[in-house]
Amino acid sequence: MQINIGKNGLNEGIFILLENAFKNRENVKVVLLKAAGHTRENAKQIAENIVSKLGNKFTYRIVGFTIFLKKWRSQKYFKK
Repeated sequence: MQINIGKNGLNEGIFILLENAFKNRENVKVVLLKAAGHTRENAKQIAENIVSKLGNKFTYRIVGFTIFLKKWRSQKYFKK
């Protein structure tokens, strides 16, 4: 799934979309549009804000102006 972030930036609507997307998926792609501020520092700051808001089970990777978010499985699903 792909979510675009534009001139409104990060708002509660984006976080609601992300939470709903992660109910059925493990990976979500977030694309920063030019109106969101096209700088590498801004992309990293937005990614860190998203991960801190979602929780510690999420990680990110930045390629260009695209943020790939991944939700890791909890320990109860691993075989012992």
